[in-house]
Amino acid sequence: MSKEEITIEEPTGEFGIADLPGVGPATVEKLEDAGYDTLLSIAVASLKQLGDASGVSDSVARKLIQVARDKLNMGFESGLDLLEKRKSVIKITTGSNGFNELIGGGMESGSITECYGAYGSGKTALAHQLAVSAQLPLKEGGANGVVVWIDSEGTFRPERVKQIAEISNLDYKDILGKIKVVRAFNSDHQMLLAEKVEELINKDNVPVKLVIVDSLMSHFRSEFVGRGTLAERQQKLNKHMHVLLKLAHTYNIAVYVTNQVMSKPDTFFGDPTEAIGGHIVAHASTTRLYLRRGKKGSRVAKLVDAPALKDGECMFYITDAGIRDDV
Repeated sequence: MSKEEITIEEPTGEFGIADLPGVGPATVEKLEDAGYDTLLSIAVASLKQLGDASGVSDSVARKLIQVARDKLNMGFESGLDLLEKRKSVIKITTGSNGFNELIGGGMESGSITECYGAYGSGKTALAHQLAVSAQLPLKEGGANGVVVWIDSEGTFRPERVKQIAEISNLDYKDILGKIKVVRAFNSDHQMLLAEKVEELINKDNVPVKLVIVDSLMSHFRSEFVGRGTLAERQQKLNKHMHVLLKLAHTYNIAVYVTNQVMSKPDTFFGDPTEAIGGHIVAHASTTRLYLRRGKKGSRVAKLVDAPALKDGECMFYITDAGIRDDV
């Protein structure tokens, strides 16, 4: 799948889903309940998804999708147009100047950033830092928005957020109030929660600017054991990643996912550590980072993959104040 960012704008007129041909009040209600409450959501849906949500036939669903696409500006764009649209990308500071430089200025909105590494490498520490940073004003390296934290391992600690906020002279009650935390108890629940973020944005008008999934593969890894279940696991994982991609692209949200690792026994030279999730996660993630422990309490971030950035490494520290360049 291409990692090129595609930005689609909603039309400025009054045309809505109720104006689509063959859509009555009952169908509108079904579509909205299923999350298809904008022309864009219908335009990017598949025939099966739209048919299952509204109960219409494939021919009617095809017509709805086509009309929605015609009403939106979904044609080809020049490189200059895309360059102009890239100006809306937000870079959320990691707290470390070296780390920011490594990833092109900060954690980028409109895409998925994956950090993988062994336990204690700093993945969740970075998540806590980003949860605070995302609420800062744009000029201070923030996104001036709300954070959604999907917690699959029980790693979120409000005390840690409070500590970072207080040292940074921020109102910790305000910071914690703008972090929406939800515990995922299995892979299906995790997938459902990711889908509910769109409802939070559209129905509740919550200005979500950062979605954290910590960790991405924990439930998938424990529920699907053995090679016989690999195909089913990857199919579900692919759907989950596409939901996160849609959130990132449609609403200009930064999506940060942490990932577990495994050791490759056939690696005789170099680091045998590899992220789990296979090509599904690798292709869906725009930026991939490998975190590991360094010397004297430091952590090392290695840029593994990014569309327009050179490979490199940086050193950072986990301090009481958050992620920093030095202790």
